Order: sequence, then structure tokens, then C-alpha cells
Amino acid sequence: MSISPEGKNKTALITGASAGIGKALAEVFAENGFNVVLVARRLEKLQEVAATLERRYSVTATCISADLAKATAPKKLYEEITAKNIVIDVLVNNAGYAINEAFTETSWKQHQDFINVMMLSLTQLCYLFSKDMKSRGYGRIINVSSVAAFAPEWGGSLYGAVKSYVKHFSEALDLELKPHNVYCMALCPGFTFSEFHDVMGVRGAVSKLPKWMWMDARTVAEQGYKAVMRGEVTYITGVVNKTMVTAFELLPRKVKYLISEKQNFL
Repeated sequence: MSISPEGKNKTALITGASAGIGKALAEVFAENGFNVVLVARRLEKLQEVAATLERRYSVTATCISADLAKATAPKKLYEEITAKNIVIDVLVNNAGYAINEAFTETSWKQHQDFINVMMLSLTQLCYLFSKDMKSRGYGRIINVSSVAAFAPEWGGSLYGAVKSYVKHFSEALDLELKPHNVYCMALCPGFTFSEFHDVMGVRGAVSKLPKWMWMDARTVAEQGYKAVMRGEVTYITGVVNKTMVTAFELLPRKVKYLISEKQNFL
């Protein structure tokens, strides 16, 4: 297989790399010649992914087990990578999940872990690695947001709020970094075939949605890779998702709230 030279002598760090979009992004970066550092809680799954990537693309794949719900995890991850003398040229903050319960009926520990994974770890990893990228004059950052950042809210859900944060933070960070040849992009996929909905426990409900609303993880990853490399700031995957976001943005705020009132959890 012919490997793109784009990532030669460069390394991409991908969180949530054991399945879904994260796994697909790891494959796309490896296919383009990047060595990869794969991060997730499930070490055995990471090792399976790493073995496949090394065999198929002749890259180096390093596995690190980390629980980003722990406040100390980002700094430990940075220190471990630094101790291994690995230079990170690309950071992909993909780790994430959703809570399928009402806000007041969920324990604060669950909310705290969710915020740590979805916001705090993402922000701190950007802080730690982007400074190095800035000083070297090269870097690419993908923060996985969602079309939920544009959509009407689900009652009691933090998901849309944190994805909105990721989008706005990524745009702000890109403004600082782009003059130093470091691009930061919010990747906004919609419904994607992955383990995400199984973890939420809503596979049965979302499977009733029409097939045209769905994308496969590989297509999302390929579009995201190309978009960050050309310097996109916010990238919405797929024509259907772009159309939906355009419609969401045209809705008056009161109408969006009325739609939210009529929605129920999947």
C-alpha cells in the first residue's frame, strides 16, 4: 500500500482511540504516514488497534491507558509522553460519551466525570501540547464537537452545552495559534455508526432513524483529516449535517426553545 508522506517523522495523539471515530481517525493519520499515540481506558482494545496499524501502514503505534475522568490524567499523560521522548505534532481530542438521564436524577460524581472528560481534559491537553506546537512552528489540533452544538437543547442534558464550549474554545484557540502555523479545528459530526449509542443505551431508539441521517466513522475521519490540514476552523461533516445546521442557525431563539420543550430523551 502506498503511504502518504504528509506525516513522515510526525506523530498524532488521539484520545478515545479504541473504537468509533477515534479509531477511524487513528487509521487515517497512520495511512498518511503519521506515527500514532493511542489513548483510552481499554488497553487491550488499544493494543489490537495498534497492531493493525503497525502491520498495515508500517508506522509506530504507542498505547497509553488513561482515564480522562480523573483530574490528574492530562498532566500525567503529557509527562509520560515527554518521558518517552515523543514529540506530538497533532492532537486529536476525541474521547467522549453522553449521559442519558435527567440532570437532577444523575449523581454529581457522574456529572463531574463527564465534565472532566468532555471539557477539562480537552482544554488542558490543548494547553499542554499547543504551547510546544507554537514554539516549534507546526501543529494540528482536532477537537471533536458535534452538530449538537448548533441544535435545540435536550431537557436537562449537558451534552449540547459542552459541545458548544468545544466549538467556541476551538475557534478562540485557532485565532491565537494560526499565525504560528498551528491549526485548531472543531470537528462537528452528526449521527455516526459507532459504539457511542450502545454506551448511552439508546441503540434501539436511534436505529429507527432513517439511514440517510447516518455517516460511517471512516468518512467522518477522512473529512476531518482533510479539513484540519487545510486550516478549517469549524467543520461539519456531510451534506445532511451541513443542511441541518444551516436550518438550526436560521431559527429564532424562541422557536428553538419551543422545539426543545417538545423534545424528550431518546
